[in-house]
Amino acid sequence: MPMIDANGASLHVEITGPESAPVLMLSNSLGTDISMWDPQLEDFSKSFRLIRYDRRGHGRSSAPKGPYSMEMLGRDVLGILDALKIKKINWLGLSMGGMVGQWLGANAPERIDKLLLSNTACYYSDKEFWSGRIKFLREKGLSELVGPNMDRWFTPSFRERSPETVERMKKVFVATPLDGYIGCCEAIRDMDHREILASIKAPTLVIAGSKDPATTVENAEFIRARISGAKLALIDAAHISNVEHPKAYNQAVLEFLSA
Repeated sequence: MPMIDANGASLHVEITGPESAPVLMLSNSLGTDISMWDPQLEDFSKSFRLIRYDRRGHGRSSAPKGPYSMEMLGRDVLGILDALKIKKINWLGLSMGGMVGQWLGANAPERIDKLLLSNTACYYSDKEFWSGRIKFLREKGLSELVGPNMDRWFTPSFRERSPETVERMKKVFVATPLDGYIGCCEAIRDMDHREILASIKAPTLVIAGSKDPATTVENAEFIRARISGAKLALIDAAHISNVEHPKAYNQAVLEFLSA
């Protein structure tokens, strides 16, 4: 469980899987930590050297005061790879992880073999939504947002049948450092990747949750249509689709990476 100093932050990194295998780097959503990928570890680590990391402001990584930007978060990743002396990776990012992946695919193409962009968006026209969330958080804190967040993350049927998983995700969410969460909200608010998508040349799979209210199928289609040759996979889930439907999620990822 090394801590890597990169780009002005101390970043928590965990590495599993065969040393000689191709590298797959996993990047989780806003308000989670690397445990979000627990349902993937067993299947993915059979064929890949897995790198999971806590984004700045999350988990065990440091939380410098923001604002953050997608470029800053992308350069954090490049700093991790340079420290580990890894030249090229496959990238799987969910939600905010997919946003960072778009930046990497466009700005560091030599570091990306295959690109998987899951439950994500490239732009939000409603900046006031994010500014309002930031204001609310500064006044109320994360605990007041956890309930509505679970409603976006998981379908009602999943919340009913897997209350222990939802409770675990709640605890991770409220443990996120407030400064880090707000810094990342600012990065999402200010993001506009619409013009860089066409410059992404890596083979790309866009994954969408068919019931995702946060990053919709329409968001996914917009991205897919602007990356040459990109494919789309639909998962019967809401926003955190890798947790809600891991079997289908793992199958979609591994089929794309092995093709």
